[in-house]
Amino acid sequence: MEIFDLPAHILAKLIRSKEISAVETLEACLARISAVDGRPGRLDGGEPDAADEDKVHAFITLTADRAHERAEEIDRLLAEGEEPGPLAGVPFTVKDIFCVQGTTSTAGSRILANFVAPYTATPVERLEAAGGVMLGKVNLDEFTYGSSNESSAFQPSPRNPWDLNRVPGGSSGGSTAAVAAGEGPLSLGTDTAGSIRQPAAFCGVVGMKPTYGRVSRYGLIAFGSSLDCPGPIANNVTDAALMMNVIAGADPRDGTAAKLPVPDYTKDLAQSIRGMRIGLSPDYFRITYFNPLTGELDQQSISPEIESRVMSVAGYLAQMGADIVEDVPMPHTKYGVPVYFVISRVEAASNLHRYDGVKYGYRTPQRVAYLPELYRKSRAEGFGVQPKLRILMGMYVSAAQYSEQYYNRALRVRTLIRADFNQVFDASGSHRLDALLTPTTPTTAFPMGEIYGDSVLMQYADQLTVPANHAGIPGLSLPAGFAADGLPIGVQLLGPDFSEARLLQIGRAFELATEGEDWRKRRPKILVNEWD
Repeated sequence: MEIFDLPAHILAKLIRSKEISAVETLEACLARISAVDGRPGRLDGGEPDAADEDKVHAFITLTADRAHERAEEIDRLLAEGEEPGPLAGVPFTVKDIFCVQGTTSTAGSRILANFVAPYTATPVERLEAAGGVMLGKVNLDEFTYGSSNESSAFQPSPRNPWDLNRVPGGSSGGSTAAVAAGEGPLSLGTDTAGSIRQPAAFCGVVGMKPTYGRVSRYGLIAFGSSLDCPGPIANNVTDAALMMNVIAGADPRDGTAAKLPVPDYTKDLAQSIRGMRIGLSPDYFRITYFNPLTGELDQQSISPEIESRVMSVAGYLAQMGADIVEDVPMPHTKYGVPVYFVISRVEAASNLHRYDGVKYGYRTPQRVAYLPELYRKSRAEGFGVQPKLRILMGMYVSAAQYSEQYYNRALRVRTLIRADFNQVFDASGSHRLDALLTPTTPTTAFPMGEIYGDSVLMQYADQLTVPANHAGIPGLSLPAGFAADGLPIGVQLLGPDFSEARLLQIGRAFELATEGEDWRKRRPKILVNEWD
């Protein structure tokens, strides 16, 4: 097995024992990136050509010199007998929605294309303090607005390593594509409606949305401030747990960061799940959407292949001693997307007001007569379609004459979504669940260009993930096999507040139960075709 194919927790041990060096590990990852990634995303990158179509394009910025300096420092610390940290020399990538001092931090938008961050986001700071080596910043939907990664102003956009004609998902698609393609074993993403878990499912990797506040948002360029959650992306549960150990915890610079102690998420991974109660809800096996022709809510079942894989996972967990509880009611799940449409747009519009062409970022080169004209021209030229749509909708639904009809009603329905979870996780209730097992997505990765531009249809790719964001609870997406067309299928575990350790434990139990199965040995097409 090549260095870059080793799990992060194994790499850290080998580097710490000096069997390999941090510099060797870095150079192996840079070689993989050179082989499979192709040209990085650029402003005005144009339409992809034939050479672009067989590469991943995960990166916007590759910080190779910075990474070399850090890897050399790790090796020096080890040579002097010092402890560099739990991630000693492990390479990782960062979604370009996080500020990293001295690097361009673009949010995938023209309006921040020239913004060099003066400070580093807390989760990135903690990863580096733990001995991690940052490879660079990876691509995303503009300001994280999307579910396919196609809306980035930096083109070409990332492709799915399992099928280069498919999207990697979004908005953390650059992160999941980089991990799936072996360009780095870890990546830091964000989840606002499923933006870690949905692309993790599409790319066949592990992705966790922590409890809201479990990981600091300081240095994260905000989308929906009440929904955004930084979290880990990795190839396996152990690596995700290791990463959670590093990034979780209180932060005096973030008033919403929880002050609870951080457990060792790796400690109980191998413990039995016997006696755990894991629920299945019929409300997560269908998509509910508004039919504009009839004015009614229609329903459509999820992919039968995905439903079958969820039931298969439930079977494995039952064999390991878990109690599977069926027919768990989650009646307000179907309202997750409409509520998200309202709340996220209001918060996005508020957060986007800071981009005015005055303080930082893009400023129109045109002559202007007065300040409001500078604002209008800078925003019109700097923002893409998706930010503009969110500003317009956010301002509309929060206007005084409409706020009760839309925004305040959405807040009340969000409370009902939270109440659904409270009821089924209640230790003295009728269900007493330790976790809820669901599909992560209703379909596998869709073809590039198929639904891009239809923001309503694209949003429904997140219907099964967004309720956890409304409720603030943790969620873990796991690879669970493949569809007949060879695309990965993901399943999701949801739990009560701060139950990340339990979800990781269940996820690891499933990994152990299936570690000998043939589907675990499959490799993404990009690696088979371009590397082997």
